Amino acid sequence: MKNLVILGAGTSGTMMANHLISRLPKKEWKITIIDQYKTHYYQPGFLFLPFDIYTTKQVKKKGKKFIPKRVRYLQEKIELIEPDKNRVHLEHGETLDYTILIIATGTKIAPEEIEGMKGPKWHKNIFDFYTYEGSKALRDKFREWKGGKLVVHITEMPIKCPVAPLEFAFLADSYFKNKGMRDKVEITFVTPLDGAFTKPKATKALHYLLEEKKIKEVTDFNIERVDFKNNKIIDYADTEVEYDLLVTIPTNMGDALIERSGMGDDLNFVPTDKATLQTLAHENVFAIGDATNLPASKAGSVAHFEAEILTENILRYIDKKPLKEEFDGHANCFIETGNGKALLIDFNYTHEPVEGTFPFPGVGPLNLLKESRMNHMGKMAFRWIYWNMLIKGIHIPFVSATMSEKGKHFEEVK
Repeated sequence: MKNLVILGAGTSGTMMANHLISRLPKKEWKITIIDQYKTHYYQPGFLFLPFDIYTTKQVKKKGKKFIPKRVRYLQEKIELIEPDKNRVHLEHGETLDYTILIIATGTKIAPEEIEGMKGPKWHKNIFDFYTYEGSKALRDKFREWKGGKLVVHITEMPIKCPVAPLEFAFLADSYFKNKGMRDKVEITFVTPLDGAFTKPKATKALHYLLEEKKIKEVTDFNIERVDFKNNKIIDYADTEVEYDLLVTIPTNMGDALIERSGMGDDLNFVPTDKATLQTLAHENVFAIGDATNLPASKAGSVAHFEAEILTENILRYIDKKPLKEEFDGHANCFIETGNGKALLIDFNYTHEPVEGTFPFPGVGPLNLLKESRMNHMGKMAFRWIYWNMLIKGIHIPFVSATMSEKGKHFEEVK
């Protein structure tokens, strides 16, 4: 019996288990997925939790519910990968040998990387919203906050969902307007980039929204430390930004398991072929989603597109066929702009966000790079699609893993 082992039962790992269970002969292959946590979180929902748009029940479910019955599901911490021996060690002593390994261990925030960030004011007046705990704590803070200087800050790239910090600033503007206290809140968006986003076209489209909503922008800010005693963030050029409430996106890093196993880069991301998703150091080890070092957005849509190509490449690897070099970094995401509207952007490794329309099942064609109520409805509909289609490995009609080079923005699946 051959063993395929998946490390991580988040979005990417769960999708791969569902994709592969029906494609691998059950008499020849056993699939095992390992994750220490019982709860599966809908991480895009963390953006909405602080604003009471989503409830806690809407962003979490039992992970086991989404794992196919024929997949062995181990809820245990992974201690070490020995890629040269094709072996995984678990915390309580069990070892697993594998024929093929898929690393889907994701990325985590590391506030301890910045002096003063995770200090005595953590989750008191310094918050994250990239974790369930941080998002929930910030919701409770917002409910009783009387106003002041709100700073939304990005430590460094890469981060999960690069547009989420901007969305947070836009939603905060809308939230405090609806509470009748926008005039009591000064919002500042602080980024290490030279603009609002990583792509120039999107930056241009998003910058006017910051101005329109009277959100101040501080660019090229490379944070050195948080002065939590005096409520300031300070960069290496000694630029200071004052806050009463700091919402920060800390350094994002790959799982410490990757560092322990000697398989990662400086941020514990796994060096991976950007077109095939095979790791660079070991031909029978593949990586997907946020765990990779790919120059693509760390987002659920990217993981979805990767999963389709990775499934085919694993089957080709088993059959000793050349791998398809087809993943082009395709990403699309809704950008909440507040007041019940959103933008939609679509891009890949080489193409800037395109204009036109996007075919969205059950909602209709959505405009790209333009604010609309329909885009907001698409964003809200995605939660249902996530729980009922995406992580179950069910094909989403009209959405392809690659962008077309012939004018259409998506290749329609025939």
